[in-house]
Amino acid sequence: MTERMLESLDVRQLRYFAVVAEELNLRRAAERLFMAQPPLSRHMKRLEEFLGVALFVRHSRGLTLTTEGERVLEIVRPVLELETATRERLHALRVAGARAPVIGLTTAFEQGVFAALESRLFAAHGPGLRLERATSPRLVREVRRGRVDAAFVALPLDTHGLHVVPLSYAEPLLAVLPEGWPEAAQGRHRLRDLSGKPLFWFRREGHPAFFDHTKRVFAHAGFAPMLKEEPTEHDVLLARIAAGEGMGLFPASFSAIRRTGVVFAALAEGNLLGIRLGLIARTDFGALAESLVRLAEDALTCSINLK
Repeated sequence: MTERMLESLDVRQLRYFAVVAEELNLRRAAERLFMAQPPLSRHMKRLEEFLGVALFVRHSRGLTLTTEGERVLEIVRPVLELETATRERLHALRVAGARAPVIGLTTAFEQGVFAALESRLFAAHGPGLRLERATSPRLVREVRRGRVDAAFVALPLDTHGLHVVPLSYAEPLLAVLPEGWPEAAQGRHRLRDLSGKPLFWFRREGHPAFFDHTKRVFAHAGFAPMLKEEPTEHDVLLARIAAGEGMGLFPASFSAIRRTGVVFAALAEGNLLGIRLGLIARTDFGALAESLVRLAEDALTCSINLK
């Protein structure tokens, strides 16, 4: 059999053959395939002529596979299984592409950062787009569960098993101090100058990757604060800082929030403690991820230029 002949092989005939081989009865096979018996019989004869072997022994009670027919069935089954799996995956991709995606936005940045990005997301995906705002670790869990298609998160982060694209947008951390503290009158600080002060901070189990990263920076800078459990809501945290209970470390975008009683101050180690925006998605959503990365880079660049 020449290579050109193999290229002309009709996969439909192989599928028809597999059904006939399972039923060993042309009438039942034709019913399964929703076709008439004579055309199915002609397809089997053409396949036998094409392969140059007899696939069935025909008798009054039905059909029996020949030795060659058994060999052909063994060869074509993996091909047909792969075809079925391919069709199912392409169908799932088409369905996912037909609906508006669910996109996550991390609350690690002040949400005004995403204003231009949100406008472009709705322009690209229509009013059916759903935005999910949550912490970065929670968005990772939602993407892994398939409840969110892709998410913009703050790095560093444990993203094992996901498609991850770091973006160019990043922010340093600022010290947020009670206005009544003497240090609030100073412009720029080193972490070690604030050592021993109460610091609102999160538990490691909430964000292990970032906790370990900041712990290393703290140790290198000689910063040993008195840790206090951090409230989950930013407005509650700022209120407690304003009340003089302790300080906080916030990404720079939160300095856009005007809060009486607190002062945002630059840190010498702010960039070392900084967070970078990244996009995460399941590995089978690579095409969506690529389009979102391009859209985000354009939107965030425009936002920065307008400031």
